[in-house]
Amino acid sequence: MTTIKLHNTRTRTKEDFVPIDPENVRMYVCGPTVYDRAHLGNARPVVVFDVLYRLLRHVYGADHVTYVRNFTDVDDKINATALARKKAGAEGSLEQLVQERSDETIGWYLHDMGALGTLEPNEMPRATQYIDQMIAMIEDLIVKGHAYAAEGHVLFAVDSWKEGYGKLSGRSVDDMIAGARVEVAPYKKNPMDFVLWKPSTDELPGWDSPWGRGRPGWHIECSAMSYELLGESFDIHGGGNDLMFPHHENEIAQSCCAHPQGEFARVWLHNEMLQVEGKKMSKSLGNFFTVHDLLEQGVPGEVIRFVFLQTHYRKPMDWTEKKAREAEATLRKWRALTAGVEPAASAAPAVVVALSDDLNTAGAMTELYRLASDGDAEGLLASAQLLGLLLPEMGAWADTASVDLTAHADRLANARASAMQNKDFSEVDRLKAAYIAAGLEVRMSKEGVELVPGAGFDASKLEEVL
Repeated sequence: MTTIKLHNTRTRTKEDFVPIDPENVRMYVCGPTVYDRAHLGNARPVVVFDVLYRLLRHVYGADHVTYVRNFTDVDDKINATALARKKAGAEGSLEQLVQERSDETIGWYLHDMGALGTLEPNEMPRATQYIDQMIAMIEDLIVKGHAYAAEGHVLFAVDSWKEGYGKLSGRSVDDMIAGARVEVAPYKKNPMDFVLWKPSTDELPGWDSPWGRGRPGWHIECSAMSYELLGESFDIHGGGNDLMFPHHENEIAQSCCAHPQGEFARVWLHNEMLQVEGKKMSKSLGNFFTVHDLLEQGVPGEVIRFVFLQTHYRKPMDWTEKKAREAEATLRKWRALTAGVEPAASAAPAVVVALSDDLNTAGAMTELYRLASDGDAEGLLASAQLLGLLLPEMGAWADTASVDLTAHADRLANARASAMQNKDFSEVDRLKAAYIAAGLEVRMSKEGVELVPGAGFDASKLEEVL
């Protein structure tokens, strides 16, 4: 069996991945807070862990992998959106409006991530479906001396697990207090203590609990859902490195104190952040955009995925328009090469080896280029599909078979023949410019004229030429 090596954030080393139970390899990845559309940075961990999910299914079998990714649908930003709709005259209670907003945003998210060729996880729990389990876990933490109630809140007592807190991020509690922005509240015993439960006003969504009507803190949600769906010990926990502290650190503290006989997650994987044209993506810089924005602009989801896979997940990824254009051109060539071809029985061994080396997608992509260069269409197709590329359901954007370019090629050839006689190339130049603007590559030789769809090809623009 293929040996997978993964860089474990907790140990800071690359380790052989040995599942707790090879018959049920279990992975949990922190999902989105569903208050708005997913921006491009939100999509990176989705693609990263989709590749890992595909690799695990390839090695252990599709029926032997359980992937859980949650939806956080309890959040102040969701509440604020619902309140704004209520004030604007929307019908229904605030809780109904919160539900509507969550449903709407989850639908957007699944559509946009599906456009990137990602498989849906086995389980996609919503936080609101596990409130009872969260309350039970909080009660247990209080009984065990790891949490305390104060002024309608329940807080985790960091001092009760000082020996373990900070090991994931490699920082001591004192360092974290000095470097973190922590909420200073009179009811906290320690500034680093974090909220497990907080009160809700009558206008906001809330649930009855032993500590009054309220709602859970963010961190307890993932601990409760992962325990219910994967058990007290599971194989892999993943997310962006911005979640390492405090979210993942707090998850570990809660879970290990609630279930000291378990390991919680054995392996922790964190992907680096995304940049745009070499700069951090932000609204203030004007380079902030969602996956939906790109799709609406005509950038295919497969192109977005291709660009992501060119960079190792533990390195910052830079999204550029140049990379997107080059990716589109490459994918068109690969789809033309593999048209009408059945994939090989398995991906090329070199591709599997690269992916098994801590998800070296950049190395795997290099192998795809080699397969294409060698003309191995069957091997290219099978290997690309392991990476979530060249999937049949993602290829409509590149389907140019229905576009007949013969008339355009003939027109340009005739214009060139005339220009050779009268030495007036103005019509040739006009046609070439129009075809290039439509995304066609113009190839002229002694043998004739060839028009080849390139990056950004838009057949509708050809209607203006003839």
